[in-house]
Amino acid sequence: MSDHQSSTFDMTGKTIVITGATSGIGAAAAHALADQGARLILLARDPERGAAAIASLRTGPAQQHCLYLADLTSMADVKRAAAEIVRAEPAIDTLINNAGSWFNQRRLTSEGLERTFALNHMAYFNLTLGLADRLANTQGARVINTASFVHKVKYDGANLQSENNFSTNAAYARSKLCNILFTRALARRWQSLDVTVNCFSPGFVQTNFGAGEGGVLEPIYRLTKRWFGKSPAQGAATLIFLATSEDVAGVTGEYFERCEISRPSDDALNDANADDLWKRSSTLAKLTGEGSLA
Repeated sequence: MSDHQSSTFDMTGKTIVITGATSGIGAAAAHALADQGARLILLARDPERGAAAIASLRTGPAQQHCLYLADLTSMADVKRAAAEIVRAEPAIDTLINNAGSWFNQRRLTSEGLERTFALNHMAYFNLTLGLADRLANTQGARVINTASFVHKVKYDGANLQSENNFSTNAAYARSKLCNILFTRALARRWQSLDVTVNCFSPGFVQTNFGAGEGGVLEPIYRLTKRWFGKSPAQGAATLIFLATSEDVAGVTGEYFERCEISRPSDDALNDANADDLWKRSSTLAKLTGEGSLA
């Protein structure tokens, strides 16, 4: 991590929506932000794990944390949860799209999406646009997307969902490339709004990410994490920086590593790729306008 010392905003009472906060870097970030006085809105699939995560957060006078249940591989479920949040919340200061996983086999959701693509990209797309009005209504709102340093694969719009071939690593890497392209595409489309959109890589972190998927990769991945991985708190450092630092108040459309802007791959920087992904994602999500969903 950079030695750069940044000044931070007063997070007291700020409303933060976060996915993937029941474990790993999401849980570490949620605890750190709650400790700074933020109010957390968690989206989780499992009610028991979600309730336990809420109960573990520090509370204060302005911290009425709450939980929304949603299967983030389901576009319908994500849209429903977003609509429920919009009805309950007049403003959202920060949206953190962090949930993600990898899968050992190619399987489709009930909506016909490959699971890695559905969870790691389309959930970001649908939730962000579903909350667009509330983010736009909040001065200095932020969107933060968890990407990865493994994003360095070729962009192929015809193979985003592993239609032509499938491997666990390639499917995951493609979804992380999508996170950066989505970040850049959204930042351009929202440049007239007082909302910044950035993404980051947490690095290689010691979490239960991908656990239970089996296959030849899981034991190798588990051992490698144990030997070389960061702690969840270390992995969450850049996420917390992007959520709290005054230094990035006007920065948008960037990819960060170790709390600093980093240059992603050429494919991630290609605007034609970003626009192609946006069009394909919009068609899948039945997008009817900039920032609204059918």
